[in-house]
Amino acid sequence: MIDIANRPEKDTVLYDGQCRFCRSQIAILKALDLLGSLRFVSLHDPLAGREFPELERDDLLRQMYVVDTSGSARGGAEAVRYLSRRLPLLWPLALPLHVPGSLPLWNAVYRFVARHRYRIAGSCAEGTCRLH
Repeated sequence: MIDIANRPEKDTVLYDGQCRFCRSQIAILKALDLLGSLRFVSLHDPLAGREFPELERDDLLRQMYVVDTSGSARGGAEAVRYLSRRLPLLWPLALPLHVPGSLPLWNAVYRFVARHRYRIAGSCAEGTCRLH
């Protein structure tokens, strides 16, 4: 967990806005955010660098981050776990995601999906299936 000096007014989801898979997942999160409690910012938006300079671009390319209103940042599987508690429609996922001792498994699953997200989304062109 990273403490961010700049505390957002809403929990902020930072994601790769140039990735088809990531954009589709964010569209799902937006639909599930019935109360409008989240803010979504692409890591490629200059706003991301200005508001969250503590987060390294390479880290943001590897995984989604959620920065909460207290300024704490969670990446990857921890971000998904956090969102499973924040969005009522994701509550059914909260139980398996929070089984004690299961975080290493969820981290491995998240890393696998993140590494292969261009192939999963069917957006591979010559050389684009590797992370930036």
